[in-house]
Amino acid sequence: MPEVNGHEPGSHCWTELATTDPAAAKEFYTGLFGWTAEDTPAGPDMVYTMLRLRGLEVGALYPQDKVEREHHVPPHWNVYIAVKSADGTAARAKELGGKVLMEPFDVMEHGRMAVLQDPTGGTICAWEARKHTGARIVREPGATCWCELYTTDTTKAGPFYAQLFDWTLKESPGYTEFHRAGAGIGGMMQIGPDWGPVPSHWMPYFQVAELDASAEKGKSLGGTFRIPPRDIPEVGRFSILLDPQGAAFAIIRIDRP
Repeated sequence: MPEVNGHEPGSHCWTELATTDPAAAKEFYTGLFGWTAEDTPAGPDMVYTMLRLRGLEVGALYPQDKVEREHHVPPHWNVYIAVKSADGTAARAKELGGKVLMEPFDVMEHGRMAVLQDPTGGTICAWEARKHTGARIVREPGATCWCELYTTDTTKAGPFYAQLFDWTLKESPGYTEFHRAGAGIGGMMQIGPDWGPVPSHWMPYFQVAELDASAEKGKSLGGTFRIPPRDIPEVGRFSILLDPQGAAFAIIRIDRP
């Protein structure tokens, strides 16, 4: 897909990794996706690392904060949705039965954001762009192309997100797609009893050109398979991995137009 300079409200716009070992995470992901990493000071004892493809931002990583570590929150990828107003979106999330884990705040001159939690416990970030519009490359190898919600209750989570971001729900047996302006932007699955004590969470998909080769590359760099490579009929081939610090992400080769 061509480079992008902005994201419409309701679109996935940014992905960032909260990790316990930024140095090791940089080595893993740059080796897997061919990204470059640029460290930027972001306050006392804080470094925010921009991840770039062809010199353009595709995501970021940063050291997980003390509060999350003390509460045993595992390393994870954060998913951001573009909004017109972070304040308005946060207020609406409360009306719909969600929580605001971090009230709207300015991120220097880059934008304004809020951290929200849906009624099932899934966490997502709302981003009101200013100077930083989000990912500059999407839906091509090395960039995000899809985001998926795994939830303990699809009947609660689906309507919440549909009303919050003006999404529509396309339901099929065992899976729900989130659509915006007639196009799929993400999906949702029910967490099954065989998954164990897994909380509701969002996870990004990164597009790759060669699925099996990328999966083996991830494994050789210290990752592990949560789901080994397998086909999705009429879509492509995917795999879910854990990076060496335990953050989950998916890779996918897309075959359909």
